[in-house]
Amino acid sequence: MANTASAKKATRKIASRTLINKSRRSRVRNFVRKVEEAIASGDQNAAKDALQAAQPELMRAATKGVLHRNTASRKVSRLAARVKSLGA
Repeated sequence: MANTASAKKATRKIASRTLINKSRRSRVRNFVRKVEEAIASGDQNAAKDALQAAQPELMRAATKGVLHRNTASRKVSRLAARVKSLGA
């Protein structure tokens, strides 16, 4: 248990950041899931639209420190490749 005032404040800050990061991570997962579902249905237009919505969310999560920027870029790249392969 935290003893000093600064340690108590740090635990409060950590708890609030954790809640914010949880919601951001959940939001990213929802956007990625929509892309995955569109790919699974085989609808390239819907998949493109979902990817257009998901890409800024992934990058925002990387900017905010929820995801590493390389992880976000990798996810965008792989999703884009799968969306592109629907048309082929």
